[in-house]
Amino acid sequence: MMNSQKINNLQDLKAEIGRLNIRRKEQEAYLSDQYELLKVKVAAPFRFVSRLTSHVPGVDMFKDLTSGVAKAVQRKDADWLTRVLQIGAPIVLNSTVLRKANWFKKAMVLLASETAIGQVNQDKISGFVNKITSFIQPKKRKKKQRIEDEEAIEKIAVVQQQNAILEDERFNDRV
Repeated sequence: MMNSQKINNLQDLKAEIGRLNIRRKEQEAYLSDQYELLKVKVAAPFRFVSRLTSHVPGVDMFKDLTSGVAKAVQRKDADWLTRVLQIGAPIVLNSTVLRKANWFKKAMVLLASETAIGQVNQDKISGFVNKITSFIQPKKRKKKQRIEDEEAIEKIAVVQQQNAILEDERFNDRV
């Protein structure tokens, strides 16, 4: 809410700044309390599930598997291409190849594809494409280089001939 009080002098300005600082601190304290309450409310279902799963055998193995996927997804060298592939590959596989598969097979393919694609990044793909293109087109590049080298040699020879002609003319003018 705006205060309709006008500021007329320096003392009024300082008082208004002080009032606004106090109000800001009150609002920050209120928001931090609300944030803590929200964290407690959200954490309650996770605590419940963790208590239930602590008594089930084999859950630790599943947690290890999913933590490996999370590490692959959150790698530092994961770029936009990696993230798009991690999202897109399971969708494409589930809608085409695994259309009639059960949920367990789809989940395993999801975990495997995210882990495998986590190793792929834009640099590796561009390096692979560069290797393929260099394997396919090495002969054309060499011919172009030879032609360019021959043209450069011809230009150098022409320039040297022109310099020699100019030196001869200078020498003849002196004599």
